[in-house]
Amino acid sequence: MRLLWGSCSRISALLFGPRRRPGNGLVSKGSLCYLRKMVHYLTEERGRPNSADYRIYFKTSDGKYISPFHDIPLFAAAEQVLFNMVVEVPRWSNAKMEIATKEPLNPIKQDVKKGKLRYVANVFPHKGYIWNYGALPQTWEDPCHTDKDTKCCGDNDPIDVCDIGTKVCSAGQVIQVKVLGVVALIDEGETDWKVIAINMEDPDASMLNSIEDVQKSRPGHLEATVQWFKKYKVPDGKPENRFAFSGQIRDKDFAIEVIKSTHKYWKALVQKQTDGGEINCTNLSVCESPFRCTESEAGDVVTSVSTTCVYHVLYL
Repeated sequence: MRLLWGSCSRISALLFGPRRRPGNGLVSKGSLCYLRKMVHYLTEERGRPNSADYRIYFKTSDGKYISPFHDIPLFAAAEQVLFNMVVEVPRWSNAKMEIATKEPLNPIKQDVKKGKLRYVANVFPHKGYIWNYGALPQTWEDPCHTDKDTKCCGDNDPIDVCDIGTKVCSAGQVIQVKVLGVVALIDEGETDWKVIAINMEDPDASMLNSIEDVQKSRPGHLEATVQWFKKYKVPDGKPENRFAFSGQIRDKDFAIEVIKSTHKYWKALVQKQTDGGEINCTNLSVCESPFRCTESEAGDVVTSVSTTCVYHVLYL
């Protein structure tokens, strides 16, 4: 067993006593209670890493198994300006890890195609993924909805997010991010939004508030992001990916509207108001969801898989 600890001073300050915000007085009681519910999450690994049976399951601090897709809140603050990001792939790594949307409790697993574990190729001059890559919980790109801008349907997954911060995160880590913009990738005829965001724990987070800020302080970073998504499948014999808006990165306001629309589609999915096909919506905490399960049922899901496990404590 090994434990990895991290902390978020901003949330800790809220938890251990009220603090003042410039011009706003005390943090509201509603905001405090909202944050208290999400102090930290545990992740539990099952199976062997780099194998088809490897899974990363999620638990609350009091030991309840949850779905990172459905139970972790999208918004990390009551004001809805910060978002929770579930890290699937650490920066500079190659294994294509992803939330298993079709499995109960949606653990993170390594994608498999044609019986082989998937790894992204190195796109010169980069090594693996060039950001911490993951998903925003409680979002879903509806494959039955045709986007009015891209003219393509959703890709049937939670919305993807690239954390451009300098810290290398761990698979399964939940971080708070500030959204900066979004790229509209068209992947095999489907809309596959890529949100550009920055970890709020990054030293530059306070200075980066827009796509223009990124262009000024990190020249070439956004161009490298577009080029990476354009070419990352070419080594596998596939054509270059296309983009809506000619590859232009849309601004923060546009990105947040996209995120909110995918949150709306997720709500319909988890409340069984739309056909989710093979998507597994088992959850522990979503009110009015017919897929809500008991703590015992959630525990049975995890104990039914391989028993090799390692625990991590990951603070927001």
